[in-house]
Amino acid sequence: KLQQKCPFCRKAAPDTEEEFKKRLMKRVEANDPFAMCQMGTERYKAGDYNAAFEYWTKAAALGDVEAHYQLSCLYHVGQGVEKDEKKQLHHLEEAAIGGHPRARHNLGYMEWENGHHNDRAVKHFIIASKLGHDESLKKVKDIYKAGHVSKDD
Repeated sequence: KLQQKCPFCRKAAPDTEEEFKKRLMKRVEANDPFAMCQMGTERYKAGDYNAAFEYWTKAAALGDVEAHYQLSCLYHVGQGVEKDEKKQLHHLEEAAIGGHPRARHNLGYMEWENGHHNDRAVKHFIIASKLGHDESLKKVKDIYKAGHVSKDD
């Protein structure tokens, strides 16, 4: 029987939540962007939006696309930070460039709402669809039915 191992430390997967958190903090201290993003999510779930912001900011600076996406969400709703459309857009674009499907979809939605129906919005939706985002695929189908996009796009 194969034992599940941690892909980072190659030890057996932790048995307890305490051991999981201990290993996670060790990875955070080693500047692992994935661990920082994960810790940001843990802090967010606990309602500590300021700590989540700090972890996600560090992870984003190290190139974690999920952290960029989460920061864009914070700036969009103003949790732990002031609402800031420019910063929201910056982090959303960074996440989309990094291959985050939901970020790409959200960019398409923002462009659509801004009246760029036939150009940039459609391109964002198509890219997100190719990345496997089902909601974007549905949007592309709806846009096609409405005649705003052709099969060539």
